Amino acid sequence: MKVVVVGATGNVGTAVLRRLHAADRVTEIVGVARREPDTASPPYAGVRWHGIDVSRADAVARLRSVFDGADAVIHLAWALQPNHDEGAMRATNVGGTARMLAAASAVGVPHVVVASSVGAYSFGPKRRRVDESWPTGGIPTSHYSRHKAANERAMDEFERRHPEAILTRVRPGLVFQAAAGAELARLFLRRWIPVGVLRTWRPPVLPFPSQAIFQGVHADDLADAIWRIVDRRAGGAFNIAGEPVLDPPTVAHTIGAGRWVPMRGRVVRLLVELSWRLRLQRTDAGWIDIATQVPVMSTDRARQVLGWDPAISATDALAEVIDAIAESRHHGGSPTLHG
Repeated sequence: MKVVVVGATGNVGTAVLRRLHAADRVTEIVGVARREPDTASPPYAGVRWHGIDVSRADAVARLRSVFDGADAVIHLAWALQPNHDEGAMRATNVGGTARMLAAASAVGVPHVVVASSVGAYSFGPKRRRVDESWPTGGIPTSHYSRHKAANERAMDEFERRHPEAILTRVRPGLVFQAAAGAELARLFLRRWIPVGVLRTWRPPVLPFPSQAIFQGVHADDLADAIWRIVDRRAGGAFNIAGEPVLDPPTVAHTIGAGRWVPMRGRVVRLLVELSWRLRLQRTDAGWIDIATQVPVMSTDRARQVLGWDPAISATDALAEVIDAIAESRHHGGSPTLHG
């Protein structure tokens, strides 16, 4: 089986490569990234690499050549920065997905797997779980959510035009792994923020909105779900998240904070937005909106159809990445992403 991974050097991509290396049925792994990594380092070794920027107009022609003969394409390419320039991010996030779909349809790829997100969902409940039929209109105040929702519409159109192909939408919660600690710190924080103090000190309180309830999953568990999708040729949408749900008291306990102090969501959002606009930190307020507004997902379909069960709890995954950020660990030979 030949599997192509687009966006293979990122947080999810590295985990997917590890899982594909362990799959007996996979005879050829092809990696696509904006810049090629150090191919002597695992998990990048043993992969045939192509340096392609999916935001560029010539990406369709180049991807067509790479996709030819593939049994499956896994699309993970995504830009989180520069989030002061939404047009630049949209060129990769939305334009890149459209170019990938165009290339896949041109050469008749039989199975396309696209990383969507819980962020694609419209406003929803926090006290009960929703399945994959929940509307994917996104949260309008979040660029990340708008881009994910736009890609859901592109996938709708792909399915209408190409009923012969299998299309799978993977909708995970926040994805954590130690190997991405330094990358996540760089993407969301400024260099002057002293994350190293977390090695010996944790905040005595965590001021957080009560509605900031979200889900997380370890990258290796997400990668296992993606491989099961490819192996079973499973189409449709799959919610992927670990347990338990990450509510403010659980997050405070997990990161070692003394206690959770409820704080008005509007105040938190204002502080985040102001500090982002002043470029004091790199997290825009749309991420607060996602945390407080997207629904809590049911993962029943993944468990029933894929036989998937996460091996790592959401709290352990979160603790792992917090420790890694404090230690500034990263995933070796991956090139630095644009930030």
